[in-house]
Amino acid sequence: MKKINILIGFLLGFGLLLGSCTDDLDQMPVTETTSNDVYSQPENYKKVLAKIYASYVLAGQGQGGDNGDLTTINGQDFSRGYFNLQEAATDEVANTWLSGNNLVDLTYINWSSKDSWVSDSYYWLFFNITLCNEFLRNCSDAAIADFSASEQGEIRSYRSEARFMRAFSYWMVLDLYRKGPKVDENTPVTGFIPEAYDGVGLFDFIESELKSLVAEGSDAALPDTNEYGRASKPTAWALLARLYLNSAVYRGSIDTKYYTECITACHKVISNPAFHLEPDYAKLFNADNHKRTHEILFAMVCDATTSVTWGGGTYLVCGSCGNSSSQDPAKYGLTNGWGMFRARGEIVEKFGDVSNTLDSRAMFYTDGQEQYFSGPIDNQSEGYFFEKFSNLTDDGVAASNSAATGCSTDYPMIRLADVYLMAAEALLRGGSGISRGEALNLVNQVRLRAYNNNESGKISDSDLTLDFILDERGRELYLESVRRTDLVRFGKFTSDSYIWQWKGGVLDGRSVNERYNIYPIPDTDLTANPNLSNPLY
Repeated sequence: MKKINILIGFLLGFGLLLGSCTDDLDQMPVTETTSNDVYSQPENYKKVLAKIYASYVLAGQGQGGDNGDLTTINGQDFSRGYFNLQEAATDEVANTWLSGNNLVDLTYINWSSKDSWVSDSYYWLFFNITLCNEFLRNCSDAAIADFSASEQGEIRSYRSEARFMRAFSYWMVLDLYRKGPKVDENTPVTGFIPEAYDGVGLFDFIESELKSLVAEGSDAALPDTNEYGRASKPTAWALLARLYLNSAVYRGSIDTKYYTECITACHKVISNPAFHLEPDYAKLFNADNHKRTHEILFAMVCDATTSVTWGGGTYLVCGSCGNSSSQDPAKYGLTNGWGMFRARGEIVEKFGDVSNTLDSRAMFYTDGQEQYFSGPIDNQSEGYFFEKFSNLTDDGVAASNSAATGCSTDYPMIRLADVYLMAAEALLRGGSGISRGEALNLVNQVRLRAYNNNESGKISDSDLTLDFILDERGRELYLESVRRTDLVRFGKFTSDSYIWQWKGGVLDGRSVNERYNIYPIPDTDLTANPNLSNPLY
């Protein structure tokens, strides 16, 4: 049974319980005990840190989100909403329960500032940022001065992790909303209306934080290695690479220096001897994927014993299995399938004929299914079902009773293969620091793994183009919540340069207004903070 120590302290009854969402994002969390009580004991710091990590995938203190931390519209945890925002509108995922799951507008790229998933995800992100800020207020050098030297050292390390989690949350705010309230540990907790970050301001803050966390010899630096599920220097370098690769989108102008800096950040991870590609692609997405620390740099941790969730890996495994098809749920370690979503035909097409491809990443259930839609997108017989994620262990045994306690499959957020592909793309966009031959080799390492070392998987130099990279990222990273970000970066999410079925709400697809490259700030926060606005909406 998987044991993730950082989560166990949280789930053994530590009582930091935040109240329901309010309009003011800068206020102190409402707790059952005061901060003075919580932070009087050094051992409690790790428990609060556990809460920060867990807030990505758990909706509350109880099993499966019971005793919720926030009052949200959909009543789901952050990971479920984030997946919907990153996948539902793209060429990858076709949702089944459109109205019942509030996914009509996301699916057809027609949302507003009142959209439930847009709002829920925004408030979950600032919930996490608020947790981080409150933690950081209570672990300054002055605040921990009465503890022993070793205890202070541990808490300073936790402080670095909290700063990373805040930077990661702010990166998602930047990527999704492109702006947000400017709040940190020095922001007053009452009677204060925060200024607003714009895209450049957010970019600069995240970059500054991450560079501090990877600086050699700095007291603020993250550890070189860490317990699985927690941040380390390689995690921060990989997030820096992602920030730099999308710099033209976030900053509104093309500056090739950031592509060079992306390559530098990627190299810090690639050259680390602790990391290599997992030989078996499928094992990155099963219930034992917590063992793939050589490739998975950061993940949302899910466990049917210690961290039961209906989001994270559970959402992917159960949601990908049909409940009206000929699929056998037991094949994926499930009690039953949910039939939540299917693959759109365009992502499948990138593998060619999936019935005879040698690409092991083409993991689709096709029996009785049509690849493309002839009518409504919620027809479960049209669109293949995904088979990428499973609740089986390496031994082929179901890791849990999925109907009762969800799945034990973690949801990877950053993988080494992504870093390889980012480095190659940054080179093609004008960055320096690697040669074209080295970039080609990185891509071919990913493809050779996909083709089980069959040389037919390799591409030639003439094949190495930006369009190829976008397609390869689709093949390698589908369902991993990067597709919307990728399509926006390539100028294909809203434009007519790439059309997929039901894009824009019509069967044959169409371009949409470019404002949909950015999600709007929720109406409720615009009312609470006059420094925020949605000029595109």
